[in-house]
Amino acid sequence: TEIYTLSLHDALPICNVMSLEEKTPLLQPDEESGTAAAADTGTDAADVKPDDKGEKEDEVIAYCCDPRGWPCAILVLVLICLLSFGSYYCYDNPVALQNIIINVMKVDFTKYNLLYSLYSWPNVILALVGGLLMDRVFGVRLGTVIFSAFICLGQLIFALGAFFDRYWLMLAGRFVFGLGGESLAVAQNAYAVLWFKGRVLNLVFGLLLSVSRLGSTVNQNVNFPLYNALYHPSSKNSTISLPVDGSAHSYLGVVLFIGFIICILSLLCAVFLGLLDKWAARVIKRPPAAVGQKPSLRDLKDFPIPVWLVFLVCVSYYVSVFPFIGMAVLFLQEKYGLSTSQANFVNSIVYIVSAVASPFLGLMVDKTGFNLFWLMFGIFATLTAHVAFAFSSFEKFIPYLVMILMGLAYSCLACSLWPMVSFIVPEHQLGTAYGMMQSVQNLGLAVVPIIAGIVVDKGGYMLTEVMFCALLCVALLCGIALYIYDATHGGKLNKSAWARAREAKDGEESRSRTSSFVSIRVPIKYTSPISAASAFYLRNRFLSKMGEKIPEHVMVVNPLTSSYGVHAGILK
Repeated sequence: TEIYTLSLHDALPICNVMSLEEKTPLLQPDEESGTAAAADTGTDAADVKPDDKGEKEDEVIAYCCDPRGWPCAILVLVLICLLSFGSYYCYDNPVALQNIIINVMKVDFTKYNLLYSLYSWPNVILALVGGLLMDRVFGVRLGTVIFSAFICLGQLIFALGAFFDRYWLMLAGRFVFGLGGESLAVAQNAYAVLWFKGRVLNLVFGLLLSVSRLGSTVNQNVNFPLYNALYHPSSKNSTISLPVDGSAHSYLGVVLFIGFIICILSLLCAVFLGLLDKWAARVIKRPPAAVGQKPSLRDLKDFPIPVWLVFLVCVSYYVSVFPFIGMAVLFLQEKYGLSTSQANFVNSIVYIVSAVASPFLGLMVDKTGFNLFWLMFGIFATLTAHVAFAFSSFEKFIPYLVMILMGLAYSCLACSLWPMVSFIVPEHQLGTAYGMMQSVQNLGLAVVPIIAGIVVDKGGYMLTEVMFCALLCVALLCGIALYIYDATHGGKLNKSAWARAREAKDGEESRSRTSSFVSIRVPIKYTSPISAASAFYLRNRFLSKMGEKIPEHVMVVNPLTSSYGVHAGILK
């Protein structure tokens, strides 16, 4: 008696294509070509004349509907990118409408800055808490929808506060907006790693950055002209319009309400992405998080040293870029004598360049690997840009060149830095890790602008540039330390692309061998060691269990070997 144990998970791919009426395997493995050939069903293979056009159409439809295929992956990538478009568009609303908000709402600069402080300070904690909630409670799908809903609600309250001339309501809206803003970025990163880890993850992070900065660029170039078009339809100049009656705040509310509509579109993308991911997980049988591996705050103490070095690089780099962009307009006007419109355009070059260059740089990182080298190049290039601003002459073309360099460096660093976390941290802790990364970044972005403002008031812009250079030196030293540590512990972060591909292929083959294991009680006449039976043998054993009569010349195949040399004529 022979006993064969075969799970349905293993049987389905082995059965290949079957006729539902005859229960006969239509395709068999071809030893020479490695593809499927017509089975021996009593008819010569040459006599089988399938509908080639119908088969090709079925293959195309099956490929497009396969979650592991590129058509589905591209759709998922578009949805992931659009998740953050609305939040980045609305986040920079105060920058684009700065003078209008100050004049229409009758507030000073300190109260105006509260619109950003009330967003950044809570996210020092909320980004980490959001990551934990996503890992432990909500999951990435529901968490993404909830955080997107907070963004929509916050922008709606912000717009209503402007429409009804209630500045305190606008501040409340920015606080609610902040409850979802950074946590949504954590969810977006988790989705990217879940779908694209091991494939084109660096390119994906570059595209995320590109679409996000596209939202900021659209906001800075659309909202102010839109307000002027509503408030002064006949005005064709680009000067800032001051309110002349009590209706100006209503037009401001209308402009901000357009941002709410864009956030609704991003929320719909979150819902559709969640449904698509749920379907894909069911189709490909994606395993859930392992039992006993639920993340918690205690995981922070277990994070390895490279994770904390990545966090330090993140905060010390970003606080030298974003606070500078926030104060660069007045700096460019003072040092280089640019007009307001010229200074605004030069200041937006960083976002424009990063939006265009990020996908290409991300693809280059994917094709070459060596993330740490790209990381240190981005830091060094940004340091060069700040040194140029601090010690260059007063020629008007210099800021254009320096901002282009800074935009390229910023894209290069972002494409290589953010995927590193997924190389170090287990998947069930990714939300916590990215949340901690966002929290540290927000802490720096909340503190450094205050310090930079004090330095500008006390020592001028020259001393501020020196401070930014010092922060970038800290980031560079952390990058060097990260490289040394990684080189002495296996070089996981700085592997080449082909080394990662080979490692992923070996892991996939190992998992495939494990999942296709079949336990067999071997008759006494077999003396060779137990090994996995061939797909050819298992397919026909499965059909025999279903009642199908298998020809005797097929049943003599040894189940312990994958060699078909003796029966090559049958297979052909």
